Amino acid sequence: MQLNLPGFDIKIGGTKARPTVFDILRRKYVALTPEEWVRQHFVHYLIETKGYPATLLANEVKLSIGAKVLRADSVLYTTALTPRMIIEYKAPHIKISQHTFDQIFAYNLLLRAQYLVISNGLHHYCCKYDESLQKYLFLEEIPNYENL
Repeated sequence: MQLNLPGFDIKIGGTKARPTVFDILRRKYVALTPEEWVRQHFVHYLIETKGYPATLLANEVKLSIGAKVLRADSVLYTTALTPRMIIEYKAPHIKISQHTFDQIFAYNLLLRAQYLVISNGLHHYCCKYDESLQKYLFLEEIPNYENL
């Protein structure tokens, strides 16, 4: 499926019935779902186009709220290894809604990241927490790493 993201050298594996894609952050092949297709394109975009260090990015970050275990799709960390950005992906056919924003805000109650990003591969949203205003402000585009 064509996305609103640059292409990259995709490594596909598995079988026709169960295709996989190589995840450079997890260093293994994972099931190729529509959401994973978006994640892999977006991670490569952040690294290759926006200058984000792969060493500070992680996929499928486990979060615990009481007995409930959640997973943030991707997290960018600072060099001190505190969360700086949470990224939530949806499949291209999934419309980004208030529910999607509620989901990432819930993750951020635990992680307290300054930036939140949501993408379905076609539409991308980025917001930054403004400490003085005590609210999130939407940015025109996803910042380059050096501008975070």
